[in-house]
Amino acid sequence: MFGWSKQPELNVLVLRDADVIAATVRWALAEATADERPGLERAAALVEQAAAASDADLRARWVHERLAAAGHEGPADSVAAVKVLREAAPGLSLASAVQLSKDAAARRP
Repeated sequence: MFGWSKQPELNVLVLRDADVIAATVRWALAEATADERPGLERAAALVEQAAAASDADLRARWVHERLAAAGHEGPADSVAAVKVLREAAPGLSLASAVQLSKDAAARRP
């Protein structure tokens, strides 16, 4: 009605806060005792690794997490997977769910 031809689409937005986490770990590392250093150095490396992930990798991980939570064991780009995604995120359009599932299938966890 009134010119609206379809439902508003839910867009998946990737939020990154790895830079804040990295700064906190670096601060802790600078203040660390000798016993704390190895663990904090490992934490810093993990944060850097997480920060290096692309937006596409993060979206694929989100899809695979939703599918796993629903018990879906088939291909990420199947019709059943698209259905699971739309049930997990009710505002997600069919086109977005299909695209997300295709992208996730190309990036296996």
